Amino acid sequence: MTSINVKLLYHYVITNLFNLCFFPLTAIVAGKAYLTIDDLHHLYYSYLQHNLITIAPLLAFTVFGSVLYIATRPKPVYLVEYSCYLPPTHCRSSISKVMDIFFQVRKADPSRNGTCDDSSWLDFLRKIQERSGLGDETHGPEGLLQVPPRKTFARAREETEQVIIGALENLFKNTNVNPKDIGILVVNSSMFNPTPSLSAMVVNTFKLRSNVRSFNLGGMGCSAGVIAIDLAKDLLHVHKNTYALVVSTENITYNIYAGDNRSMMVSNCLFRVGGAAILLSNKPRDRRRSKYELVHTVRTHTGADDKSFRCVQQGDDENGQTGVSLSKDITDVAGRTVKKNIATLGPLILPLSEKLLFFVTFMGKKLFKDEIKHYYVPDFKLAIDHFCIHAGGKAVIDVLEKNLGLAPIDVEASRSTLHRFGNTSSSSIWYELAYIEPKGRMKKGNKVWQIALGSGFKCNSAVWVALNNVKASTNSPWEHCIDRYPVKIDSDSGKSETRVPNGRS
Repeated sequence: MTSINVKLLYHYVITNLFNLCFFPLTAIVAGKAYLTIDDLHHLYYSYLQHNLITIAPLLAFTVFGSVLYIATRPKPVYLVEYSCYLPPTHCRSSISKVMDIFFQVRKADPSRNGTCDDSSWLDFLRKIQERSGLGDETHGPEGLLQVPPRKTFARAREETEQVIIGALENLFKNTNVNPKDIGILVVNSSMFNPTPSLSAMVVNTFKLRSNVRSFNLGGMGCSAGVIAIDLAKDLLHVHKNTYALVVSTENITYNIYAGDNRSMMVSNCLFRVGGAAILLSNKPRDRRRSKYELVHTVRTHTGADDKSFRCVQQGDDENGQTGVSLSKDITDVAGRTVKKNIATLGPLILPLSEKLLFFVTFMGKKLFKDEIKHYYVPDFKLAIDHFCIHAGGKAVIDVLEKNLGLAPIDVEASRSTLHRFGNTSSSSIWYELAYIEPKGRMKKGNKVWQIALGSGFKCNSAVWVALNNVKASTNSPWEHCIDRYPVKIDSDSGKSETRVPNGRS
C-alpha cells in the first residue's frame, strides 16, 4: 500500500511540476517588481514609440499565425450516438443448443450422407465451448437454428441485413437524424461481401442521397471496426459540416465450419450474431448533444511477418470444407502486435511521470543488460479510465489484463460482453462501451480505450473522451440484464454463475 501511495505522490509531483514551480516564482517576481504609471510611460516613450516598425510586423505575424493555425487545424470528430443490435429472444443459443447446431450442420453436409458417427469432435467442441467464457444467452442466426440448418447465401444475406437494418433503425430513432443528411458511409464485414455491397444495401434501404461517399471494407477481421472509425475520421477532416455513419458486423450463417479440422472448429465456438452502428459528426453544434470526442486512433499491422500473416487464415481443409484456421502462434503474435501498438499510443496519452520512468528503465537496460531484465510497463490507468478490450475469447482478455497490469473491474466490460453476446467480431468493443454506460461509470472527462485485434495481423486502438456524464442509450442491448452482471467465472471449469443482486432473478 505504501509503494502505491509513493507512486501516486510521484505522479502528482511530476505531472504538476510546472504549476508547482511557476506560481511561487510568479508571486516572488510580482512582489519584487512593482511598476508605477510613470514607469509604464517611460517604457513607452523611451522604447516602444521608436520601434513601431519592428513591433508592428511582429504583431501582424503573430496574428496571422494564430488565424492560420485555427483555420487549418483538424476539426474535432464527435460521436453523437451509437446503437448495438439486440437479436430477438428466439435466437438465443445456450451452449447445449449451440452444440446441437454443430451436430445438425455436420449432419446436413452432403459429403456425410446424413450420418455423423464420430463423437470425438463433439467432445472437443464441448470442452472448448465450456471453457470459452460464453454464457447461455448468446445469439445464433435464424438460418442455422432451423432443422435442417439453412446454410445458404439467401439466409446469410437475411442475417446481415437484419442486423444492420435493426441497428440503424434504432440509431436514427434515437438521434432524429434524417438519413439524407449522411455524407459519409463506411460498412465493414470481413467474411460476407455480396454484390451489390452491404454499403449499397444501406443506401437503398434508407434512401441515402446520391452523392454520399460510401465505402465497403471486407476481409479485415475483428479489428476492422476501428479501421472504419479511422477512415471516417480522415474523411470528416476533409469534408466539412457533415455526418459519417459507420456500421460494423460479421456473418455467421455463411461461415460456420462443418469439417473435421480442429483448428477451424474453434471459431464456431466463439462467434455469435451482433453488429453496431455509429454516428459521427464534425459539426460544432453537435458537440453539446454528443457523447464522446475522438482523441486518437493508432493502427498497427504486422502482416509483413509470415507468422503474423498466417495465424488467422481462411481456406479449405483436406476435404474441401471452407473455414478459418487459428494457428498455435496466435497468442504470441497478438502479444507482439499489441506491444507495437502500445509503443505508438503510449507517448500520445501517458503522463510525463510514466514517460520518464519508461525512459529511465529503457536507458538502464541498454547500459546494464544483466541487472535489468525487463522494461518498465507504464501504468495506463493513470491516463485511461475505461478499457474496451476486444472480446475475442477468454485467453485474449486474460493476456491483455496481465500485460497491461489491469484490475478485474478494468476488464469487466470485456468479460461480460463475451459472456452475454459472445465474440461479435468488430462490433464487440461497442457492446463493451454500452456496458459501461448503464453502470454509471462514464463521467465527464473520462477517457476510454478501445483495443481491437484482427487477422493480418492487426491491433488497432481508438481513444475517446466523454463530453458529459454519459447515460445508457434508449434500447441498449444491456437494458434488461445489466443488473445480472458481472458474472462469476470458475477458472478451472470455465463455467459461469450469473450474479443476481438484491435477491432479484
